Amino acid sequence: MSSDNNHFDIPLIGVDSEHCALIVDKSLAKVKGIQKHHVELNNQQAVIETDIDSETIKKAVQSIRESGYDVATIKKQFPVTGMSCASCAVSVESILNSEQGVVQATVNLAANSVLVEYIPTIIEPKDMKLAVQGIGYDLVIDETDGAKEELENIRQEHLSQLRKRTFWAIILSVPQVIIGMFFMNILYANFILWALATPVVIWLGRQFFINAWKQARHRSANMDTLVALSTGIAYFFSAFNTVFPIFWENRGLQAHVYFEAASVVIAFILLGKLLEEKAKANTSSAIKKLIGLQPKTVAIIHEGGHIMEIPIAQVKVGDLLLVKPGEKIPVDGTIREGESYVDE
Repeated sequence: MSSDNNHFDIPLIGVDSEHCALIVDKSLAKVKGIQKHHVELNNQQAVIETDIDSETIKKAVQSIRESGYDVATIKKQFPVTGMSCASCAVSVESILNSEQGVVQATVNLAANSVLVEYIPTIIEPKDMKLAVQGIGYDLVIDETDGAKEELENIRQEHLSQLRKRTFWAIILSVPQVIIGMFFMNILYANFILWALATPVVIWLGRQFFINAWKQARHRSANMDTLVALSTGIAYFFSAFNTVFPIFWENRGLQAHVYFEAASVVIAFILLGKLLEEKAKANTSSAIKKLIGLQPKTVAIIHEGGHIMEIPIAQVKVGDLLLVKPGEKIPVDGTIREGESYVDE
């Protein structure tokens, strides 16, 4: 969540190399209103320091998307109570769009609901609820669904899609390699290779071409550009040679095809991306398990000496906590009184 000194964490999708991080960093440098910024590749997030203008974050999101990458946002529809006219709808829409972390909010007066796209690391539904309540309406939210859990679901869905694309790319590439290596002289070999390579290049590898086009629009290039150029040229050159082999035969040359090369390159790169994403997911899981060791509540000692149990999220710097023998130490701190044994 955002802090008092106007630091915001923007979760990124597709930023998987130093070059990608550099492109995002350069795009953020062009956004007016951002005072400081840097990209944390390991955490897959951009950290920016900006003023109180909510439009700056929207411009940052737009800039990141235009540079060929994406921001992990959540789109959710919330029922709104208390609206009775078009003016009410405009008021709710305006207050939500002015909140830091809301990318876009659209009110449907007929359905008494609002569709909100927001960044879960900056704003949560409860914050939007308070904002709407402040102008006399109410936002019905599901308190049990945490924004961090939603964000994790997005990344898990991304990993699942990547796993499927990698599987089918390998399945379709293996027979191409076998035909290309041992059975090139069979009848209609080129057409069989063409049929097998088309879904790999055009469908399973489409993201490389989409990202390469976005990079080209901004006069930039990355690994996607290299993959798109190499596989695209190999594919279309092979298709030309399959349809018009006589063009080369009339010049005393053989019309070679490279469908299997294009497919294998895409399959291997998808496999590399899948392994990288799984490694990141395992690291994230290990960190979550470590955080899970932290107790949910703590015993705080007030100035009067009475002890109260409060949620750990409410602990502030300077609080005096009581840790009984056998309990987990909830937060970092300094021992003021007493002694015991700690299982590190």
